[in-house]
Amino acid sequence: MIKEPADKLCYSSLLGQDRAKEIIARALTRDRVPHAYLFRGPDGVGKKLFARGLAAAINCRDRKGLHACGRCTSCKKLLSGNHPDYLVIEPEKGAIKIDQVRKVCRELSYPPYESHTRIVVLEDVHTMRREASNSLLKTLEEPPKNNLLILTAESSSEILSTITSRCQVIPFFGLTETQTQEILNNGAHIPLTREVSAQDKFILARLAEGSPGKATLLARTTILSLWHELRLILLDPKYKKDSELGAVLSCAEDIASLKTDFEHLLAILRLWIRDHIFILSGLDNDNIASWGEYENDFSWSLESCYTALEHLEDVEKKMVYNCNLALCCEVLLFKLLSLQ
Repeated sequence: MIKEPADKLCYSSLLGQDRAKEIIARALTRDRVPHAYLFRGPDGVGKKLFARGLAAAINCRDRKGLHACGRCTSCKKLLSGNHPDYLVIEPEKGAIKIDQVRKVCRELSYPPYESHTRIVVLEDVHTMRREASNSLLKTLEEPPKNNLLILTAESSSEILSTITSRCQVIPFFGLTETQTQEILNNGAHIPLTREVSAQDKFILARLAEGSPGKATLLARTTILSLWHELRLILLDPKYKKDSELGAVLSCAEDIASLKTDFEHLLAILRLWIRDHIFILSGLDNDNIASWGEYENDFSWSLESCYTALEHLEDVEKKMVYNCNLALCCEVLLFKLLSLQ
């Protein structure tokens, strides 16, 4: 997105989330920021980055309109992760514990160290058990002066109504494929840990279901490299020959090693087949070119594509019953090869 440090601290530089930006801008303009927000939406869509941008805007010493300057001492400390009045509480072993909540409540009883407002971000509050939630309730109801609590939660998870009722809820939504791919291409806010090709970013954006965070996690797995191996086998007619049996079995073994990530490879395969169904049905599909070279060698008929989708569904049903994944992968590959 934007390379300058000021923009890295600007909540409005995040793609999407127009509703959240509108609510925050209105609160800052009127100087009526509540004592607690609940950022609720899918994982990986920018809730934590948005919270940091809001914290920067609130405590910036040279704020430009509604956004942080990125250059004052407060902004620099936020960028370096060393701001004493910006605390992030993350789940420990999958849950926010009552001891973490009690520590936060004690911290809030003291005035901010150097800023006008202390901002405390509690991530994934849907992981809090009831006793931890109850410990937080009094602070949410009667928060100490000059403190702002920002809670984040996954939209599909349940949260105690007593927590929700004490916060201003701000909805966050999944991004479009185009927005997700733009974030992956730029990498300013969510840098990838390794070099990823344009073709792979296209696949990740479609696989991520509107979550750039999920896309970056998938990029760290072997899913994409195995997909390229599988795609070559399905497009090259030589793999139908007995002489290439070893390569097919090796590919099946590698795919089975994905274990829990196997479902993501099936999702890629389903998207690929779907795009070819569009073409075979006489419909335009600009996505085909993004899959890479040799797509003109795709030799399945429309009927074969539908049969392939049935094979994928059969495998998914067997996975529910804890099947032998290696054997299922072998059978699936040979069935798909027979469709050429």
